[in-house]
Amino acid sequence: MESIFEFFTAPLAYGFMQRALVVAVLIGAVCSVLSCYLVLRGWSLMGDAISHAVLPGIVLAFVLGLPLAVGAFASGLACALLTGYLKENSRVKEDTVMGIVFSGMFGLGLILMTKVETDQHLNHILFGNMLGVTWRDVIETGLIAGTVLLVVLAKRRDLLLYCFDPQHARAIGLPVRLVHYGLLILLALTIVASIKAVGVILVVAMLVAPGATAYLLTDRFERMLALSAAIAIGSSVVGTLASFHIDGATGPCIVLIQAAVFLAAFLFAPRSGLLRRTS
Repeated sequence: MESIFEFFTAPLAYGFMQRALVVAVLIGAVCSVLSCYLVLRGWSLMGDAISHAVLPGIVLAFVLGLPLAVGAFASGLACALLTGYLKENSRVKEDTVMGIVFSGMFGLGLILMTKVETDQHLNHILFGNMLGVTWRDVIETGLIAGTVLLVVLAKRRDLLLYCFDPQHARAIGLPVRLVHYGLLILLALTIVASIKAVGVILVVAMLVAPGATAYLLTDRFERMLALSAAIAIGSSVVGTLASFHIDGATGPCIVLIQAAVFLAAFLFAPRSGLLRRTS
């Protein structure tokens, strides 16, 4: 019992762990909510696309002396708009367009990174550096995450209807195009909030795993949101603490725990679990 108590309390003696835990909770909360809508809409690859596409914007913002979050948001939004334009004006399917756009922008970002000489570790943008966040980063993440959560809370019914049945939403007069791009903007903001902590690569898992796991456990959306939040926040806290004790990278620890929870749900979910169906 004492060892379990120390597992949770020992890291709190360090300021960098306190900041990391606060950021972990904020990121877990906002990613879990967006994750549910992305899973319902079938947009898991869109999160992947935007997260990779922010890289050139981050590098250019660094070169121009602008806040990195501004460059990340502009680049991510450009990816979303370009994807929508290409889909509407060509015969190519949406998943194919997303693959082309995000790989092209990610490649551009990698090339720009090799041309920028700096003492700062831009590689942290790829993989994150949760233990290196400052209180300024915590406040910035909190403001963005809070804004996204408030908008989702206010428009949750419109977003749910659009993700579940876009044709019905259009038929009853819902501004589908506005909701579509609004959801993309919220997604881009969520990625901006998460990128310093977990990086452009691992944020994809944060945006997919909680909602996918909750989807296996319930058929009700409100319960799905609650389960997704509990899974994401719990995994973020435990993963951050575990990384301290094993001296491992924080982002990958969080993602591994989320993957383990998903596997457990896949096998043992009350109705849809693999072992439940075969028994």
